Amino acid sequence: MQRLRVIIRGAVQGVGFRPFVYRLATEMKLPGWVVNSSQGVFIEVEGDSLKLGKFLERIDKEKPANAFIQSMETSYLAPAGYCEFEVRQSDGSGAKTALIMPDLATCEDCFREIFEPSDRRYRYPFTNCTNCGPRFSIIENLPYDRVNTSMKAFVMCDRCLDEYNDPSDRRFHAQPNACPICGPQLALWNSRGKVLETREEALQGAVDAVRRGEIVAIKGLGGFHIMVDARNEEAVRRLRQLKNREEKPFAVMFPSLDSVMESCTVSALERRILLSPESPIVLVRRKESHGAAIVADSVAPGNPNLGVVLPYTPLHHLLMTELAFPVVATSGNRADEPICTDEHEALERLKGVAELFLVHDRPIVRHVDDSIVRLMAGRELVIRRARGYAPLPIMLKHEVPSALAVGAHLKNTVAVSVGQQVFSSQHIGDLETEQAYDAFEHVIESLTNMYGVEAVDVVCDLHPDYISTKFAGTLGKPLLQVQHHYAHLLSCAAENEISPPFLGAAWDGTGYGTDGTIWGGEFLLVTETGFARAGHLRTFPLPGGERAIVEPRRAALGVLFQIFGDAALEMDDIPAVSSFSKDERNIVRKILKSGINCPITSSAGRLFDAVCSIVGKRQLARYEGQAAMELEYACDSIDESGCYPFVIIDEAERKIIDWQQIILHVIGDLKRDQSTNVIAARFHNTMSEIIVEMAKRVGEKQVALSGGCFQNKYLTERTVRRLESEGFAPFWHQRIPANDGGISLGQIAALAGRERRE
Repeated sequence: MQRLRVIIRGAVQGVGFRPFVYRLATEMKLPGWVVNSSQGVFIEVEGDSLKLGKFLERIDKEKPANAFIQSMETSYLAPAGYCEFEVRQSDGSGAKTALIMPDLATCEDCFREIFEPSDRRYRYPFTNCTNCGPRFSIIENLPYDRVNTSMKAFVMCDRCLDEYNDPSDRRFHAQPNACPICGPQLALWNSRGKVLETREEALQGAVDAVRRGEIVAIKGLGGFHIMVDARNEEAVRRLRQLKNREEKPFAVMFPSLDSVMESCTVSALERRILLSPESPIVLVRRKESHGAAIVADSVAPGNPNLGVVLPYTPLHHLLMTELAFPVVATSGNRADEPICTDEHEALERLKGVAELFLVHDRPIVRHVDDSIVRLMAGRELVIRRARGYAPLPIMLKHEVPSALAVGAHLKNTVAVSVGQQVFSSQHIGDLETEQAYDAFEHVIESLTNMYGVEAVDVVCDLHPDYISTKFAGTLGKPLLQVQHHYAHLLSCAAENEISPPFLGAAWDGTGYGTDGTIWGGEFLLVTETGFARAGHLRTFPLPGGERAIVEPRRAALGVLFQIFGDAALEMDDIPAVSSFSKDERNIVRKILKSGINCPITSSAGRLFDAVCSIVGKRQLARYEGQAAMELEYACDSIDESGCYPFVIIDEAERKIIDWQQIILHVIGDLKRDQSTNVIAARFHNTMSEIIVEMAKRVGEKQVALSGGCFQNKYLTERTVRRLESEGFAPFWHQRIPANDGGISLGQIAALAGRERRE
């Protein structure tokens, strides 16, 4: 007889792991115990060596579907004389390193129960078990036990308590367990907070309102959704006006996968992602409409894709089954604000937007938006990482001192390091408003408290004016500032588990360079000791500075002025120029000549904008990235159209990619009435070839692709194919966003590199 001690680390809390171990040990007649700790799951069992070996083997093979094991440490000790197997009370002492599971979509068993009239949870909107339901959005502290969640206020009734204590029940130690007798309940409020209905009548009232074309705010898992009939053109337009969201696409929730496939073309992998426990919004291809479209045009104007999501909570399933048609399901917020989580806060912040509020009394501990995923080169690419994905960590190869990384200014996330693990927060958003800054501070406090992190170091961006950078400077800790594009590439390398040396293409809109200029079309040679700027796109001016972000035509004039000088402002046959009045051109001319409010940039993102403007696709952007996206969509119908010539100039310190010939050929094609689709495809093909040629000249086989430009499906997939065909090993993002949502991970990785060198 021997005693086996097992310490399991990974996603093993909130997934039914202890009940699984209990059932396995009991079946194998192995006495001992299992306990949740702040570090993971600890197990001790006693038996002969053959049985103990089989026990370990079955843990790995038969673990719960939503669990994953990072490490399983074992040691054999003298027997302690256990008589039976028990689940012991959780241990909250010691360092907090256990993984918190993300919120998980409703499982098939719970789905069946809420639609089975004979079941006691029939039509109960908060049904869950160890395989599904809220996790990250309700946990307050580790270990994951009911007393450490927002469910602690709901005392389980006798029947729920029996389930909770029954090892054979799938609700054995399901922390959010509840039923209609003892659990959270719905209420329907008007815009002044008056209770109109409760429970089932509240749900039916919300359904009826959506059917009437009204705008309803619905408190969900990690915050509020604003819902409206996606078929109703007038209602969707009214929501756009009230939410001040001119053209940015809305996400659409469909009742079922079959209903999605009536409107969209969905691949096998996209189906798997839609039906996964993560249940993100997935960008899928809209079908061409022959007759009346199911989804109103104003849901995603001018966009060939649709962001679709399936119901992922019992409440959503009940709503969508009653409605039986698609609804807009957009974040419950106003522009540049974080999602609302509290019903009283929602009444105030969504005043004048929502006409009714379907709320419940289960507190949301932290805001968690819907994640957004796009299929890219045969893999899922997370564009916004939140529900279903956060806060699962990325493992570094070496331990890092406890640190806090505060991320970038746009699409902000923060991250903390615990040993080799980096816990990147859920999407916070652009730090443009007081509410966003409050959310930023709250997430930092929440994440550091949950893991007991007393940060030794703080890491931030190099940009001195980022709000996140300024915040980092107030903490009184050793501060490491990391160049923006270097962080992008280290983020890509960390999640792909590659080590330097490698060449990185970091392409985005803006990032503060080490020389004080705006970078964005970078090739960095990353080594164990840091990075060198191996090359970049030729720089050009941005008249009006940040106004060029919302006016692609300004980026176009900067590019044209760099080629043609003053004559660029008289080229009336180019749409970018003719979109300005004579007076406006005179103002821009003065800006370009004086250099005042006219920063110099190497930005690939602004170059995409410039080309989109030059060919007449988009002069004014209604949301971030719109111009580049429309240029990408123009490539859709083109299989192969060749490339434009470009020049790479070898300077003493780096290579300069001169785009002048590209722009001249774009203008030439435009004047020859070549289709915009062909011009767009040729431009994209050329940008891919630039990366391939730079890889050849630098000579590193590993090539990392990061930055917002690599959310572009056409660009990324072509670049990956071309690099592979030339014998290179390309790496691109998967579970961590290529955009600035990945910066905080890269900042921690930079700190890890510095620690190894020192």
